[in-house]
This record gives sequence, structure tokens and C-alpha cells, in this order.
Amino acid sequence: MLNKDYHRLLRRQLKKTGLDMSQNSGFVQFLDMINDAYKSFDSDLKHVENILEESSKELYVANRQLIKERDQTNKKLENIVDNIGGVLFETNLDGNFTFLNNAWAEYSGIPIEDAIGKSFTQFLHGEDIDGFPKFSELFSREKNHIKFIFKYEKNDEFMWFEVKSKLVKDRRGVPQGYIGTIIDITNLKETEIELQKASKSKDEFLSTMSHEIRTPLNAVTGLTNILLMEEYLPDQLENLKALKYSGEHLLGLINDLLDFSKIKSGKLKLVEKDFSLNYFLENIKSHFSLRAEKKGLIFNIIKENDVPDTIIGDKLKLTQIIKNLLSNSLKFTEKGCINLTIQNLGIVENKVKLHFKVKDTGIGISKSRQVSIFESFMQADSETSVKYGGTGLGLSISKKLLNLQGSDLIVNSELGKGAEFSFEITYKVSNRLNIFEPGMIKMQPDYLPIDINVLVAEDNKMNVLILKRFFSKWNVTYTVAENGEEVLELFEKNDYDLILMDLQMPKINGYQATKMIRKLDNEKKANIPIVALTAFAQTDIKKKTERYKMNGFMGKPFNPEELYQLLKSYSNIQDKKAI
Repeated sequence: MLNKDYHRLLRRQLKKTGLDMSQNSGFVQFLDMINDAYKSFDSDLKHVENILEESSKELYVANRQLIKERDQTNKKLENIVDNIGGVLFETNLDGNFTFLNNAWAEYSGIPIEDAIGKSFTQFLHGEDIDGFPKFSELFSREKNHIKFIFKYEKNDEFMWFEVKSKLVKDRRGVPQGYIGTIIDITNLKETEIELQKASKSKDEFLSTMSHEIRTPLNAVTGLTNILLMEEYLPDQLENLKALKYSGEHLLGLINDLLDFSKIKSGKLKLVEKDFSLNYFLENIKSHFSLRAEKKGLIFNIIKENDVPDTIIGDKLKLTQIIKNLLSNSLKFTEKGCINLTIQNLGIVENKVKLHFKVKDTGIGISKSRQVSIFESFMQADSETSVKYGGTGLGLSISKKLLNLQGSDLIVNSELGKGAEFSFEITYKVSNRLNIFEPGMIKMQPDYLPIDINVLVAEDNKMNVLILKRFFSKWNVTYTVAENGEEVLELFEKNDYDLILMDLQMPKINGYQATKMIRKLDNEKKANIPIVALTAFAQTDIKKKTERYKMNGFMGKPFNPEELYQLLKSYSNIQDKKAI
């Protein structure tokens, strides 16, 4: 008979076997042990179920909390995405939009559902993209980051947007698409455009003022040169020299202002050419020796060791730097000497490093003022400005010109003990043995007659008067045209050896007249030498005159020696007695 206390599973199993267990006490004892194991298992299972039930409740609560937090986070992200100050977008590798936030509809006026799945190229026009890049270059799998600016018209108003995007890759590094932003930069772009307009207006103003100031200045210096070439009373010489100096000084101030403006706008570029350092130093010596002698000063140029003669660099800027430094020394030195020293610091890989030093025995500069003197329009103190004059731009321009060439201007001075300005600059060593420079020609004090027939295109009567006086002294044959139309009419009827072409004339300007002449069927006439006459700075018109196939340019105010040499280069001097 089965024991009713046995576990239900054990009773079921014993019932199936049909065994009589009462006759075997050992077997009964074994069954009791199995029965205890069944009951123990049930107890453990119930315990596990209780634990699982409690864990399930905890997991349910945690899951509900996670869902709540997830929903809250998603809501926050949606709010951030939809209220962020710009468009957030995703595209596939073909540039088709897969996601856009609400800012898209606000900025573009196009519903999001109408844009999803469409290519970005449908919303852009090449002419509206800053820099006009090709569409294929905007989204390229070759680029990890893309950035460009485009213009968009909405409600008859233009807006500017900046696009930044990043190529998205999976864990294996396979490109999946793009994610990026489109930000409204209309205010910034409009400010930039206004600044560009202002800069252009400033440049045009300076250019116009330069021309307008140089025109009467041409008359002042030109007539002064003519008076110095003619007979004058002995007591007039000092006045004429003072008048010439004042005119040249005013011209220097104008050039300083123009150069300073170009440096500030970043438009000043290096023009590197072969030039002779020895002739450069000779020209500096001839330019400053007489000025120093008149003040009772000693001026020396010292080469401390062997320096290469022919080098490659921007001679014009080096000239400007050295002249600024020497002019400063002349201005602030009353007695003693001024030395320009050049030292070769070594040649490495066909490049020479030169050390230039200008040292004087002038008034010196206090330590507290040695930083401020390099600032624009600054001098050592107000008394210096009143006593010695000047704009305070020379040192500032020199420092910036050196910075442009990877160098710097160093000052070493004590108040009352003179000043020393120095810089190191690297130039390429040229392989050319000889360099011809027009500046090497020593200007003759007497002028021989010139056999040349010149067509002068000039509408300013004062400039014409000055040219006539020069030409009459040099026996130059000339014809004057007051505008471009008259130039073409005279040139068609007559033969000339040279045209001096003013660039700014009524009806047809100098550039247009030159272009028409160069297109003539008559090859001889089409290739006549044409030299521009201009009151603008040389760097402003050099490239443009070359583009219009002019043979050079002559600056205003006219320098009689330079004008004479120019005419001489296009003619044969008659073998006559000097005037």
C-alpha cells in the first residue's frame, strides 16, 4: 500500500510500476529518501519562483522607468533639434535627404515631406554657391568634411547659409551617408559685403585723391625743375631748392599713405627679380650723400664681408625700407654720422642671409617709446612731430614690409645716444653674372637734343605746359592730343616714334586708345611704342599696362632725368652741342 505522505510525482511513478513495497523495509527507506528530495526540490523551486516574481516586478518597474526616461529624452532631443538655430540634415551617399528638422521648412519654405528623398542638388543653383564649385565636388565620398556657403532667395529676399557636413561610416569604415547643418549667416555675409564695399570705396577714394593731388603737384615740381634748368638769380637758388624739396616731400607722404593702405588690405605682393646689390648700394649712396653733406653729417656704407653682387628679391621694397630708415636718421641727427652696414651671415642652399643695420648719432629713442614707434602715425612724442614733421608711417611701413618677407625690424637705442635699426633678410643668390638696370645710368647734367617725334596724349593743360618746356629744351618734335579720339585721328594721318599716353582722358581713355591701336592692320603702326602717363602709384597700373600691351609707364610728377632717358631710349641723339 502506497504511503499517502509521498510526493505526488513519486506516488504516480510507484503506481505505474505496481510494486509491493511493504515486504522490503530497505526499499521503503530508499523511497523515503527520494520523497524527501522531491519535496526539497519543490521548496527550492517555489523559492526560485518567488525570487523570479519579485525580480520580474522590479524589472517591470525599471523598464517602465526606462521607457519614460527614453520618451522624455526623445522629446528633449526633438525639441532641441526642432528649435536649434539652423537646419540639421541627413542624406544617403547619393545626397538624398533622409532626415530634416523643422528649421528646414522655416528657412526654405518647403515642407519637410516634400524634401525627404530628394537630392540636395534640386535645391541649389551653381551660380548661387560661393566660389562656384561643381555639384560633384560638394558631396564626395573622398571628403570626410564638406563646407560651403550658398545664397538662397525667399520671398524676393536673399539669404546666405553656411553648410557643414560630415561623411558617416559604419564600424567597418564603410561610408553610409552624410550628417550636417545649414546655418543662417545672412547678417554676417551682408556685413562682409558691406565691408568689401567700404574697402573698395576707400581704395577708390585714395586712388582718386592720389590722382587729384599728384596733378597739381606735378605742376609744382615740374615748374620747379624747369626753373632750376633755366637761368635764375643767385638768391633764388635756395628758394627753388626748398620748393623742390617740399614737392618731393609731399609726394613721399602721398606714397606712404597709399602703401600703408595696401599693406593693411593685404593687397601688397612680393615681386622677386634679379638685381645688383652693389648698384643698389651705389644708388642709395648717391641719393643720401648729398643730403647728409648739406646737414654737415658723415654718411658711410660699410660692407663688413663679401656679399654676393647679384641676388633675387624684391628690390623696390628693400629700397623703400632702407630709404625710410636713412630718412629717419637724417631727420633726427643734427651732428655726427650715419652708417649703413651690410653683413653676409652665410649662404645655405643657394640662399644668402643678409644683415642690414642703420646706425646714427641722433636724438635716440627712450625705452618706453621703442614699441609705440612702430605703430601707425606714431612718433616718439608730440614734440618730435612738431619739431621734425612727418606722418609717423615710415617705421610702421618698413616693419610691415619686412614682416611680409618673413623678417622683422629691431630697434636698439638710448635717449640722446643715437638709434640703431636692423633686420635680417634672406634672398636667393642669382646665377646671372651681370644685371643691367636703368638706375645704373648716371644722369648727365647737360642734355643733348633728341631726334624723336612724339605724340603726347594729355588733357591736363599744366602737364602739357611742363612737357612743352622740357621738349623745347631738348629739341623734341611733338604733337599734343587732348583726348583718345584725337589721338586716333592724329595717329592715322601722321607717323610718330613714340606715344606718351595719359590713362585718364575724356571720350576714349588711354587703355581703350591703346587697345584700338594694337588692333590696327598696319603692323608698323600697331607696334608703335606706347608709354603710359599716370599719376597713380606704379604698382596700381603695372599689371594693367602690361595687359594692354603698353611698353612701360612714366609717373607724374615728371622727373626730367627719367623723362629724358625714356625719350633717349626710343631715339638717336643728334650729334649737336649740348644745350
